[in-house]
Amino acid sequence: MAEQDVATAVLCGVFTRLGKRSGLNPDRLRTTEVDVAPLLSLPVVRHHAQRTGAPAEEVVLAVVRAAARGLRSTDRLIVDAVLCLGLLRKNPPEGVDLDGLYAPGLSARRESLTAHWALLHEVTRAPRTPPAPAVRTLRAQGEPRALTALSHLLVTTPSGVPADKASENGAAQPGSRHDRGVVIVVGDAVLDHIYRIDHVPPVGSSTPGSFRAHPGGKGLNRAVAAARLGLEVQLVAAVGDDDAGRWIRDYLRSENVGTDLVRVVPRARTPVTAFMITGTGASSAIGCRDERIRPSIQQLGGDAFTDTVAGSDAVLLTFEQPMVVLEQVLTILRELKSPPVVVLHPSPQIETPQYLYRFLGSVDYLIGSPQQLARMLPEVELHAGTDPAQRLRALGVRAVCEIADFGCTVHSEAVSTEITPFPAALQDSPGAHSAFGAALVHRVIAAGRPATEADYRWATAAMVATQSFGDVPGAMPLAGQIDRIVRLAE
Repeated sequence: MAEQDVATAVLCGVFTRLGKRSGLNPDRLRTTEVDVAPLLSLPVVRHHAQRTGAPAEEVVLAVVRAAARGLRSTDRLIVDAVLCLGLLRKNPPEGVDLDGLYAPGLSARRESLTAHWALLHEVTRAPRTPPAPAVRTLRAQGEPRALTALSHLLVTTPSGVPADKASENGAAQPGSRHDRGVVIVVGDAVLDHIYRIDHVPPVGSSTPGSFRAHPGGKGLNRAVAAARLGLEVQLVAAVGDDDAGRWIRDYLRSENVGTDLVRVVPRARTPVTAFMITGTGASSAIGCRDERIRPSIQQLGGDAFTDTVAGSDAVLLTFEQPMVVLEQVLTILRELKSPPVVVLHPSPQIETPQYLYRFLGSVDYLIGSPQQLARMLPEVELHAGTDPAQRLRALGVRAVCEIADFGCTVHSEAVSTEITPFPAALQDSPGAHSAFGAALVHRVIAAGRPATEADYRWATAAMVATQSFGDVPGAMPLAGQIDRIVRLAE
C-alpha cells in the first residue's frame, strides 16, 4: 500500500473514533484517550500552528473545516455531522434543527442528518440529492467513505495552504453558482497500459522498455485534473464489471471525483488503451474497446441527469463517446435557458463531425491540436492560408484554443493571441490537453466571466506541469504548481 494510502487509513481511523462522542474540538483533543498524533502531526496542521503561534490542538478545527468544504456535497454534510464541525452555524438554514445536527451524541447527529437529508442537500445547493440512507447504512457505508475522502484531502494538502480558505484541492469559487464550482465531464474511463520505450521500433525489430498499468482515459484525466483544482466533479462514463472497472471507480473516489454517473456494464470488460511513450514525451496510443461500454441513453436522457447538467457550472466533453451520446448531451445543453460553460475536446477523431455542427453555437471553448481541429472540417481542403479556427468560429464556437508544443493560440472575439510555450523538459505530455481544459474551466468559473489572456496563459502553464512518465492522471497539477510555473517564467 502506498505511503499516502496508509496515512489516509490511519487518519480515517482517528476521525472515526473522535466522532463516536462529541466530535472534533480543542478540549476533546487535549483530553481524549484516542491517539490523535496522526492528526496533530499533519504538515498542514503543523504549518498553521507555526504561522499563528497557536497550539496544534487550537488550529486543527479550522484546518479540518477548510478541507471539509472541499468535499462533495454529500460527504461534506456527513463529516460535518459526524465530527460536529458546525459548518452551517454561520448561516443557519431554515427548517433544520442545528442543536440536533450538532448534538453531543453521534446517534442523535445521525438521526438529525438522515431526517433532514433532502433539505440539507437543497440548502447547500448540492447538484443532486441521493436517496436518504437509513442510519445503519449511513454508519456502515456513508461515514467510512466521507471520512476517507476527508482524510485523503488532508494528507495530500500542501502545508502552505491558508487554514481559513479551502485547500487547493477544494477552494471556494467566488464566480460559481456553488460554494465550489460543479463540473460534469463526459468521456471515457479506461485502463492505461503504459509502455516506456526509447523509440518506436520499426517493423520487424524490437526495443527494450518498461510497463505499468493505471486508470486513465481522456474523460478520467480531465475529471481528476478538475478535482485537483478544487472543483466538484462528476464523471459520465462506463466501465465493465471486472477488476479494472472496480479499480477505476475506487481511484476516482480517492481523487474526489463523483462516480454516481459511471455506469457499470454487466459481463463486459473495461476498455484498455496502450500508450507507447518515448524519451521525449511523445506518445502513440492503441485503443481497445467494447461497444457496450458507454453511458446508457436512459441514464443521460433522464430528468435527474438533465437537472444535474442544468445545476453545473461547466460541462467538458471529449469525442470518446459514440455520436448518439454526444448528440444527447449537446441537445440538453442547447435547450437550457441558463447553460453552464461548455468545453469541447475533439479527440479522438469521429467519422462524421458534421452531425455536431448544429450544436457548435452552444460551445464556449473548443480545445484541440491543429490536427484535431482540422479533422472537424473533413470536407474542407486545408491548404496554405486556410484557417480552421476561423471556420469553426463561423459555425458558432465562441473561442477556439489551438494547442501545440506546450503553447496555445487563442481565436475569439474578446481575445486573439498566441501564448508562447513555457520552458519544458519534454516535447509533449499525454496529460497536457486535460490539464489545459481543467485549468481554463477553473479560472472561468472562479471569475464568473469569459476567459482573459491571463487565464489562457495560466492554463498553458498547467500543461507544462504535467510532464511525467507513467501515471497520466497522477501528473495533473494543483493550483500552486501552476502558479509556480507562471512565476518562474516571469
